[in-house]
Amino acid sequence: MKLSARYIYALLPVSMLVASCNSNDSKESGHILVKVGNTTLTASELERQMPYGLSETDSTKFARTFIRNWIDSRLVSEIAYNNISDTREIDRMVEDYRNDLIIWEYRKRMYAQHASDAFSEDSARAYYEAHKSDFISQYPYVKGIYIKIENNAPRIAELRKWCRSHDTEDIDKIEKYGLNGAIHYDYFRDKWIDWRQITSKIPYNFGNNPDIFLKNNRFLDTSIGDFTYLLDISDYLPSGSSIPFDIARPQIEEMMKNEHRMQYDKQLREQLYNEAVEDGKLEIYCNMGS
Repeated sequence: MKLSARYIYALLPVSMLVASCNSNDSKESGHILVKVGNTTLTASELERQMPYGLSETDSTKFARTFIRNWIDSRLVSEIAYNNISDTREIDRMVEDYRNDLIIWEYRKRMYAQHASDAFSEDSARAYYEAHKSDFISQYPYVKGIYIKIENNAPRIAELRKWCRSHDTEDIDKIEKYGLNGAIHYDYFRDKWIDWRQITSKIPYNFGNNPDIFLKNNRFLDTSIGDFTYLLDISDYLPSGSSIPFDIARPQIEEMMKNEHRMQYDKQLREQLYNEAVEDGKLEIYCNMGS
């Protein structure tokens, strides 16, 4: 919710508002709320900073905090300028930072125009195989079936049997039952998921070592409160294994993008360097090494 000028003025003393409304430049810059030295904060500037959707109470709190921070900043800045006579080093740092921002923006735009972040399945898999040691899991990954049902749900005995089965017909029965009669149903025999996704859904004490639990338990059938939880683990990868490719792929692509950008950036700098030498824009009078 943007504050109207009328509402903003209610935040400040009347005397200040009167002074701001009578300011010579109020017509051009908006009503002045506060002034420190020759620097002013106007109602329109405060309005632009106001986050959208705040309640009236939160808007008031934000406005008062913003105005006080603005005043503190300008007061410290004014004192600093008056007490630091030599600002050449600061000016140099500001200019260096400005140059870095401009250079970074140029390099980013050049990469966006002339390079691609798209990677094929084969190239991603090749990268994964070459860097498997970078993708080690801290927790197990599992495949299986998870179902949460009410204790008095129909055909629970049959459901228990179907969950342990790998027969196609039984899997179809689980699917139909799960979609219609289960509170939660997740079929993941065809994909790896983080073991913690399972434990977060079942209020059961799995112990402190998930690998020991999974080694000794592939089927969990427990009733807690009004609900029965069925978990069948068809396969699992212990902690310390390579993270499955499908799970690691987003991270792989990000790593490949970073490497690709670095390579492109190096080529761009080399190109600009060589062109500058050829055009005579760059003259080197010292030994740059090989």
